[in-house]
Amino acid sequence: MTHSATDYRHNQQKIAQMMLQLNQIVLDKPEAVKLALSGILAGGHLLLQDLPGMGKTTLAQGLSQLLGLSFSRVQFTNDMLPADILGMSIYDQSKLKFEFRPGPIFTQLLLADEINRSSPKTQSALLEAMEERQVTQDGQTYRLPQPFFVIATQNPLQQAGVYPLPESQLDRFLLCLSLGYPSPAAERELLKGEDRRELLKDLEAMLDTETVLLAQQGVKQVYVADVVLDYLQRLVAKTRASQEYHGLSPRGVLSLQRAAQAYAYVSGHMEMTPEDIQAVFAAVTDHRLGQRFVPAHVTGGGQAPQTIAQRILAEVPVVH
Repeated sequence: MTHSATDYRHNQQKIAQMMLQLNQIVLDKPEAVKLALSGILAGGHLLLQDLPGMGKTTLAQGLSQLLGLSFSRVQFTNDMLPADILGMSIYDQSKLKFEFRPGPIFTQLLLADEINRSSPKTQSALLEAMEERQVTQDGQTYRLPQPFFVIATQNPLQQAGVYPLPESQLDRFLLCLSLGYPSPAAERELLKGEDRRELLKDLEAMLDTETVLLAQQGVKQVYVADVVLDYLQRLVAKTRASQEYHGLSPRGVLSLQRAAQAYAYVSGHMEMTPEDIQAVFAAVTDHRLGQRFVPAHVTGGGQAPQTIAQRILAEVPVVH
């Protein structure tokens, strides 16, 4: 599947319209919307972490509707079992044999709501699906639809009844985003305007499966110059030089490049720049380097301390 200049221009117009529509649903968060869309077009999974009621589910549902993909939502609970997500074999009396009944994971976009409320055993059921795009049950392997994305939401660890996601699970998420509180102006619009969930019902698909797959090919074709790769590798080397945290793994490095290419693509460019790396760096690396999300009210609501990624960006010059 090739991605011509005509395809690119056509897709770029649709992507710009998509972001415009999403920004009318999720108010005052244009950068988070752009990063979320970049993550999807990079073929990666997305983790949204924030307090309940911040618009995480609204963003996920808006993305699925505009992308024109099949959608399932699973509300994770502490008594959930892996079979509740993956599916199970049920004995068919008429056929005298077991038949596999697919679970909600057999969709193109899965919203795993409050993923850290489920036990580690249930969380781990997603690992194979997220990495291999397949499910193995009773010795049989079943391919998932293409494309396949997981958008997971999680609550802060300070809340009751949550299980921290292990590093192996966090590493499967290409990007980790927090929406945060809206500005006073956006909140006033929320108070005076229509319910966001009502607005979701009016959204019509702007892409489809074929167009999303084509856009993913376009992301891979975004040109990366050696001088830009030099900058990327200097950032990575900085993560590995510290005793505070584990450095970025090779998979993390590839994720960083892919996310930056996707950000360039969504921005309307066909060449990756240092600015694209800087835009995605925190979302790609903070959760991999052990940065835990702490909501604003816990930190006192004042100026939040710099994240690991922000410190690294400040310390590594673009030009060596």
